[in-house]
Amino acid sequence: MGVVLFRILLIYHHTMSYRIYLFCYLLFLTTSAWAQRVVSDAKIVYKMVLPPEQLQLDQMLEGSSLTQYMKGAYSRIDINFNIVNYTYLINHKEETITTLIDQHGNKYMVKTDRQQYLKDMQQYEGIKFTDQPETKEIAGYKCRRAIGLMPDGKTFEVYYTPDLVPENKQYNRRFMNLGGMPLEFEILTKTGEKMRVIASRVELNPIPASYFDVPKKGYKVVSQQELQNM
Repeated sequence: MGVVLFRILLIYHHTMSYRIYLFCYLLFLTTSAWAQRVVSDAKIVYKMVLPPEQLQLDQMLEGSSLTQYMKGAYSRIDINFNIVNYTYLINHKEETITTLIDQHGNKYMVKTDRQQYLKDMQQYEGIKFTDQPETKEIAGYKCRRAIGLMPDGKTFEVYYTPDLVPENKQYNRRFMNLGGMPLEFEILTKTGEKMRVIASRVELNPIPASYFDVPKKGYKVVSQQELQNM
């Protein structure tokens, strides 16, 4: 009788241990799923820290900002340099980009067709990110440091949060291979200097569809070449 009872208790112990293990494992999976949020609509406000050399040339650039909007297959980037404003309207369904420039009331529009869109996309598809051990908190989110390696060998730093994952990976082509939302990153300028962009606010509220509409009037449509010659 004692041997039988011992065996029953032993079986019960193993069964309970397995159930506890299974419960903890499922809890871990559920917690991980809850921690990572897939984002469709978002607004992220960044402050731009320009290289000292550039600020010395033009103090009016101090306090520049970048605002990123996203909604499903649409994204928008507003860059305010104080003396000139740029808006990029990206339609990932039609694979087009519309650039709006407002310089002291002089407004221009540059349209990029599907062919140029795909060409630009191929350039950014080759960026590879390597995680680094450093972490820090930005705009209330814990972020990991990563180094982006571009196809031409140039590198840039980024801090991203894996807690927020964009539904549309192409919302910002530079980060389509990144494992989360970038909240601080470097932008390489044409002169080889690095501009730092740091998030100050993240809003996960629905974004009105009208934010992504291309204006039908008020802008002069020009080509990229015409804009460069101005």
